[in-house]
Amino acid sequence: MGAPDTAFARLRYLLTRQSGVVAREQVLACGFDSAFIRRRLDRREWLRIYPGVYITHTGPLTWTQRAWSVVLHAEPAALSHGSALRAAAGRPDAFDDAGPIHVTIASGRRFLAKEGMVLHHRANLVDDALMNTAPPRVRVEEAVLDLAAEATTELGMISALADPVQARLTTADRLLGALARRSRIRHRSAISDILIDVRDGSCSTLEHRFLTRVERPHGLPAPARQTPTGVGRPGRRDLEYPEFGLIVELDGRLFHDNALARALDMERDLDANAFADKDSVRLCWVQAAERSCTTALKLGVVLRRHGWTGHPHPCTSPDCAVRNQQCSQ
Repeated sequence: MGAPDTAFARLRYLLTRQSGVVAREQVLACGFDSAFIRRRLDRREWLRIYPGVYITHTGPLTWTQRAWSVVLHAEPAALSHGSALRAAAGRPDAFDDAGPIHVTIASGRRFLAKEGMVLHHRANLVDDALMNTAPPRVRVEEAVLDLAAEATTELGMISALADPVQARLTTADRLLGALARRSRIRHRSAISDILIDVRDGSCSTLEHRFLTRVERPHGLPAPARQTPTGVGRPGRRDLEYPEFGLIVELDGRLFHDNALARALDMERDLDANAFADKDSVRLCWVQAAERSCTTALKLGVVLRRHGWTGHPHPCTSPDCAVRNQQCSQ
């Protein structure tokens, strides 16, 4: 194979790996010169995205092409925060990050962020990033902890930690291990507490809210979490009280994705009742997170009806529905 053929083969490999995005230095390293790049730009076969970074078409960029453009422009660099998680998930609908691309570079390096990117600095970029992935990205555990540390609300922190575990991008134990290696991080105690809960079965943001707002503060019995359905459609129950024949499903969606999704949820509830002789209670976000005291009171009534001999007790809130119920008796 002649030299020109070899150069084109190298370029084709790069364009395939990098979703049609390439840097000037890479083109030159393949064996081409500046005139080659200029001709493609003049013919509008290529488009300049950032100085020295080109895309091989003139249409809209995909998210992956945007990510490659930012990483190549800031090289050596790696995707970080939500951008790293989206790349790791490998699905365009996972970890929605439609805004600017988050990218991290080595601490102390001077670099001016351009439009479409958010720049971060990292002391241990080589150790914390996977530079051989396409595109390079910070390790999942580090990206998750970065997002949790920057969360401005408790809900945001829980979501940052629970969602990647539920998506099976990592585990709570891996995150706890990464947390132990980071000597300086905001919200360390809160992050550790949430991860322990996630490790023990609280897999989603709503499940953690149920655990910390309904179950624990009001002394409700601890359910088994994420148990197999065993009958009907394969899947897992959010919460199950086997000794009381009761299932609690937590629906974190404000609205169902579609009518079929809601029908399948209802079918699973019916399967539990018909084939396993278990009652099923379905709670939405408002009940589990925003009306937690009232939900604890009502769930206590249901549990006692199924054989629980205990009673829910008031939480620390002066307006707790359980306390008010006791006062009215």
